[in-house]
Amino acid sequence: MQITSEVVKKLRDKTGVGMMDCKKALEETNGEFEKAVEILRKKGIDVANKRSGRQASQGTVTAYIHMGGKIGVLVEVNCESDFVAKSDDFNNFVKDVSMQVAAASPDWVTRDEVPQNVLDKEKEILKEQALKTGKPEKVIEKIVEGKLTKFYSERCLMDQPFVKDQDKTIKQLLEELMAKTGEKCLVRRFVRYQVGEEI
Repeated sequence: MQITSEVVKKLRDKTGVGMMDCKKALEETNGEFEKAVEILRKKGIDVANKRSGRQASQGTVTAYIHMGGKIGVLVEVNCESDFVAKSDDFNNFVKDVSMQVAAASPDWVTRDEVPQNVLDKEKEILKEQALKTGKPEKVIEKIVEGKLTKFYSERCLMDQPFVKDQDKTIKQLLEELMAKTGEKCLVRRFVRYQVGEEI
């Protein structure tokens, strides 16, 4: 199958990966666009994983004010170099994360940050709900697991569907950024304030 420059460009626009890598991915998948996207994402994740032990001590703290001053967000996102910290890709990601925090109001960055007592309580509630269905124990465990995944997707930033594109999670967005920059990047922390919220 012939791979046109238009398709290569479309793939580059979607993934932010170089033209030659896009062409290779399309050749590997016989021109199947979505499979090529998946291959490039995996390669980007592999690059990022290889760099996971590296120090991400550069980056930025960004403030975002929403709804005419009703919601305010501070986000710190880190990377390895000052060069990447000043790049458009990095700063667009930081803006997107700030808007995500404002709109979706997560409580934690990752699943690992959920306090054990909160997790235990959530599991207990979910198990009680599942037991009321009268289904067998094995099925109940699966129901609890499924609902716990939903809990993470509502409360943990990395698991949340991206507000601008519900087919992607913030984790996938971060992986795309690392694939583009070739550096380890991470959302270190955030704070969200809302006028009138209970203290």
